[in-house]
Amino acid sequence: MPRQTSPSSSRLRIVTSALAKKLAVIAGTILTGVAMVAGQGALAPAPVHAQAASPGVPIPGFWDPRRRPERPDLRLTLIRFMSEVDYPPFNYAGPDGNPAGFNVDLARAICDELKVACTVQMRRFDTLVESLAENRGDAAIASMAVSFDTRKKVDFSDPYYRPVARFAAKRSAAIDSVLPERVEGKKVAVVAGTAHEAYLRALFTEAELKPFPTPEEARAALVKGEVDLLFGDGYGLAFWLNGTEAAGCCRFVGGPFVESRYFGEGVGIAVKKGNDQLRLAINWALFRLWEKGKFADLWLKYFPVNPF
Repeated sequence: MPRQTSPSSSRLRIVTSALAKKLAVIAGTILTGVAMVAGQGALAPAPVHAQAASPGVPIPGFWDPRRRPERPDLRLTLIRFMSEVDYPPFNYAGPDGNPAGFNVDLARAICDELKVACTVQMRRFDTLVESLAENRGDAAIASMAVSFDTRKKVDFSDPYYRPVARFAAKRSAAIDSVLPERVEGKKVAVVAGTAHEAYLRALFTEAELKPFPTPEEARAALVKGEVDLLFGDGYGLAFWLNGTEAAGCCRFVGGPFVESRYFGEGVGIAVKKGNDQLRLAINWALFRLWEKGKFADLWLKYFPVNPF
């Protein structure tokens, strides 16, 4: 998420600078593909749409099996996807410098389903919309929020996941639920300048916020016992909790937070305004991946710990 983030921000992330190589080792997965040729109110509850998966790990799904989209007449032979490098585990640069992560793997799966070749370029997030408008790429798969503001600039595929915010605490902490009235005086780590900080300041007014420049520093404060709680992106926290860096130190506490004013309506794949052919093709491919269970397999590969 950019440093200057407001409740209407088009970005739903908290990672601003990540050690991608280290996270790639944690993930145990290296996905390459610069030129991949396919052969692939507040305190609101999480969405109930889910595809059955491993016990305790629901798969988010926005697709209705009763509304099967028609296969598009796609004449393209290549899709030029664009992503970025600093939002693990969704997209980051692998040890060899090539694109890696959930979004990159999903792009490969979409191309495979459509039986077209694809490339993945890494660009700064703040250049993606302009790059689409100038035809430097065909689609941006970079965890871009679907919002009123972003819809003015690009068209979106159907959502394929919804952002969620979570609290984490040390395993030894006697904290089971997190409500505004129960965190009075508690020290809460959060990344400065994010929607997560704005949310805490608006609703958890009695908590003692401890803003940190990076997610790494916020997590370290929790591990060292300098704070009682950590509030941030549920996906990034799930990735961390399941990795070697956390070493089993911590756990989620309380329920998920999905207030759309702060965390967005969903995440979609962006295409240039008016490119309905590609947008509908991506929608069809996403539905097919969900229907076949491939989306669930990919989700569990990156999120064995339930972000919700």
